[in-house]
Amino acid sequence: MKKIAIFGVGLIGGSFALALRKAGAVQEIAGVGRSMASLARAKELGIIDLACTSVEEAVKGADLILVAAPVAQTEAILASIEPHLASGTIVTDAGSTKSDVVAAARKALGGKIAQFVPGHPIAGREQNGPDAAIVDLYVGKKTVITALPENAESDVARVAAAWQRCGSIIHRLTPEEHDRVFAAVSHLPHLLAYALVDDIARKPHADLLFQYAASGFRDFTRIAGSSPEMWRDISLANHVALLGELDAYMVRLKELRGLLAERNGKGIEAVYANAQHARQNWIRTIEAAEQQSKQGGD
Repeated sequence: MKKIAIFGVGLIGGSFALALRKAGAVQEIAGVGRSMASLARAKELGIIDLACTSVEEAVKGADLILVAAPVAQTEAILASIEPHLASGTIVTDAGSTKSDVVAAARKALGGKIAQFVPGHPIAGREQNGPDAAIVDLYVGKKTVITALPENAESDVARVAAAWQRCGSIIHRLTPEEHDRVFAAVSHLPHLLAYALVDDIARKPHADLLFQYAASGFRDFTRIAGSSPEMWRDISLANHVALLGELDAYMVRLKELRGLLAERNGKGIEAVYANAQHARQNWIRTIEAAEQQSKQGGD
């Protein structure tokens, strides 16, 4: 690619840029963001070549545009891009929800919707901003593409190829399938982690509790270190599916509370054993996939 433009040069957008640069897949990278200080830092780190103050300057001559900002900003960003969007330029995103993003894209892009190929890289860290960007963030990680009926397969392939050059493994879902899946395995865990840490922090003896919190607490709550703004937007954007998963989880908690109140050791152990077995199977599946990725093949 001769040029790409990235809206939001933080962890996700910055890592995308670094990986493509390392792969020799792009000649010039333009960055757009809310903070010129952040863009200047991204340029200083070698993530971008151009820190753009105008959307027109950023997207002019771009082969690919990545929107890597909080999902609530998607419509405004796409609306700002639309007047300057040339016919040969493809737009994609990295949002953690897809149905709302697709709706925003249809509203903002109108007749140019075929040029928008929605995506979601399944990778991240708890740090934010350009300093958090790392070149190998996507290596061996999945990227889900939720292609639209209007998309040309060649454009979908171009987006997929960009993520593959970053080391990512491509999967495809519909926007609706995507949001149901990630409500269960990503959005709910973040909500729970935030809720637990918030609950502990509000207790009058919070300092004492945090003093004795060890690796189990750290591992369970790691994702509560993520961007509150980003996860606020994700939670609200996918609130219907997330509410369904939260309600189902609360039913399981109520059942487990009943077992605990009854001091039903056999029942509690059965829940724990089922969870342990499911997690071990999941880990084995991940390890097998990672090994296959290193060795090559389908």
